[in-house]
Amino acid sequence: MDDPLLILQKYWKYNHFRPLQREIIHAVLEGKDVLAILPTGGGKSLCYQIPALMRDGLCLVISPLIALMKDQVEALQRRNIDALAIHSGMSRYAIDRTLDNAVFGNYKFLYISPERLGSNLFRERLQQMKINLLAVDEAHCISQWGHDFRPAYLQIGKIRESLPDVQVIAVTATATNRVRQDIIRHLSFGKEQQVFQHTFARDNLSMVVRQTENKSGKLLEALKRVPGAAIVYARSRQQTHELSEWLTNQGIPSTYYHAGMTYDQRMKNQENWLKNTVRVMVATNAFGMGIDKPDVRLVIHMDLPDNIESYYQEAGRAGRDGKRAYALLLYQPPDAAALENRIAQSQPELPFIKQTYQALANYFQLPVGSGGNQSFDFDLQLFCDRYDLHPQAVYGALKKLEEEGLVVFNESFYSPSELRIIVKHEDLYAFQVANARFDPLIKMLLRLYGGQLYSSYVHISERYLAQSLKTTEEEIKNFLHQLHAQQIIEYQPVKDSPQIFFILPRQDVEHLPINHSRMRVRRELVLSQARSMIAFAENASLCRMNFVQQYFGESVFQKCGKCDVCLEKLKEQQTESVRILREQILRLLQGNAYAPDELEQLVKPKDNKIFNEILRSLVDEGLVYYDNSWRLNKSQI
Repeated sequence: MDDPLLILQKYWKYNHFRPLQREIIHAVLEGKDVLAILPTGGGKSLCYQIPALMRDGLCLVISPLIALMKDQVEALQRRNIDALAIHSGMSRYAIDRTLDNAVFGNYKFLYISPERLGSNLFRERLQQMKINLLAVDEAHCISQWGHDFRPAYLQIGKIRESLPDVQVIAVTATATNRVRQDIIRHLSFGKEQQVFQHTFARDNLSMVVRQTENKSGKLLEALKRVPGAAIVYARSRQQTHELSEWLTNQGIPSTYYHAGMTYDQRMKNQENWLKNTVRVMVATNAFGMGIDKPDVRLVIHMDLPDNIESYYQEAGRAGRDGKRAYALLLYQPPDAAALENRIAQSQPELPFIKQTYQALANYFQLPVGSGGNQSFDFDLQLFCDRYDLHPQAVYGALKKLEEEGLVVFNESFYSPSELRIIVKHEDLYAFQVANARFDPLIKMLLRLYGGQLYSSYVHISERYLAQSLKTTEEEIKNFLHQLHAQQIIEYQPVKDSPQIFFILPRQDVEHLPINHSRMRVRRELVLSQARSMIAFAENASLCRMNFVQQYFGESVFQKCGKCDVCLEKLKEQQTESVRILREQILRLLQGNAYAPDELEQLVKPKDNKIFNEILRSLVDEGLVYYDNSWRLNKSQI
C-alpha cells in the first residue's frame, strides 16, 4: 500500500488522521529527518509506525520506559504486526534470540531501551539488520535541559553514524526551545529536516488553581460538581490508599495505583477504572503513561508536580475525546517551600551518591569490573534498612546515578514467566521416554504453546498448566526449574519487583565517571523548573494556558477564556460594565422620565438581559421608581 490512510484503516480501523499526523507521515516518506512535538494522546507512535509499514525492512524504535515499550509491542501484535522488544530486564540469552529474530525474521519493529544501544552484542547485529527508519520516542530525554534526561540517549548519535542512509523521526509531548535545539543537534539532523509542533493550547481543557487550606473538601466538591471519570494525583503511596478509601466512604467509588503494588494488583485496579467500575483513580505519577481513556473529565493534583512538563502531561490526560474537561490544582502557600525542599533533597551531594553506589556494590556482592549489562531484583526498603539509609535520599541518589549513565532503577518492573525448548525434537522425545515423570508436563506445554517453543521464548502461565494437569502451581514451578537445570528448557520465572540495571560494570567508587559540571547544571535546572511550577500556581494575571504556551516557547495570540484567571478577569470586566451602565441610566433619568423601552433605545446596551436586570436592581434598591404612567424616574434621595 502506498497510501498512509489505507494503512491506518487496515490496521487501526480509523478513517481519518489526527491533527498533523498526515503531514508528519508525508515528511518522513519524503526522506526528511523529523521532530514531532505532539500533545499527550496526540498519536505520536503512528507517525513512525505507518511509514515503517510502508517500507521494506525493520523500524528501530528507542524508548526509555519498559512498560510503555511492552504496551506498544503488544498493541502491534494484536493488529497482526510483528514486533519485538529488548530492554534492561532481559537475560543475555533472550536478547541474543530476539536479535536473531530481528535479523532473520520477518519483523517490522524492534523496540530497544537506550541502555542496550551501547552493548557489543547489539552493535554487531545492527549491521546485519535492514533498518528502514530510526524512531526516537520521548526524545526530550536526549537533552540535559529536558525534565527527564537520560545520558544513554546520547548513544543514538553513534547509532546514526553506523546507519548513514537511515533517516530519523524524534517524537515527544513536551520540549522547550532549548530542548528542541538539543534534539536536532544530538540526533545530527540533515539538511532535509522539518519540525512539527502542535499548539500546546487545549481548547477543551479548563485549567484551574484553587488556594485552600481544606484540600480534601475542595477535592470532594470538585468531584461532585464535575461528573465522569477522574484521576487524582497524590504525592505518596500511602496517600493514594487513604484518599481512595476516604472517597469511597464519601460515596464516590475509587481505587488506587502506585509502583509499590504487585503487577496483578495494578492491572486489576486499572481495569476497574478503565471499565468505569470505579469512577476515580487515585495515583502517584507512576500512573498514566500509555493509558488510553478518552473520557476522563477531571484531573486533580493534590500537590505541586515537580515541573510544568509533568503537570502538562498529567493534566492533559483529561478530555482526550475533545469534550469539555478540567484540570484542578489544589494549592496552599506552604506547598511552594515543600516543593523546593523536595527538589533540593532529590539533588544529593557527591559523597552521598558515592556512598549509595558502594552500598549497591556490597548489596549485590559485585567486584570491580563485574555486573555490566545485568539486572538485579531490588528491594529499596530492605536496602535502606541494611545500610541505615533514608529511602527518599537513596531514591534521589539512584536517579542521579541514572542521569550519569551508571545504573537504571526500574521501580515497577513486571515480566511474565516465559520459556523455550533448547534441545532438538528427537532429543526431547528421548528425554521424555527416559524421564516419564516429566512427560505429562512436556506434552501439555507442546499442546498449549505449540512448536514456537523451539524457536522463541513464549509467555506461559504456571497456574493454567497446574489446572490443566490437576496439580499445584508449586509442583509445576519445581518441575520447570528441574528441566531448566537439566538444560532441556530455558525457564525465566515471573518477575514482579523493582530492578537495578547496571549499565556499566561496577566501578571503583573513588573514580566514578561522573560529570560534575553537568550535575551542577542539572541541579540548577530542576530548581528553576520547580520555581516555574510555583509561579504557575501563584499566577493570578496571565491566562494559565498562555502561561504553559509561553513556557514551551510558543507564541501566544489568544487567551483560553476557560481557566480560573480568565474567568476572574471576565467577572471583573462584567462588574465594571455593570457599574458604567448603572451610572449611565441614573444620569439619563436625572430630571427626566422614560418608559423602559425608550430608555433602552437611548442606552443601546450590548446585552438586553443585563440591562433589564440592572433596572430591576435599581428599583429594588429604591434608586429608581415607576410613576403612575409606568415611566421610570430617579428617586430624589
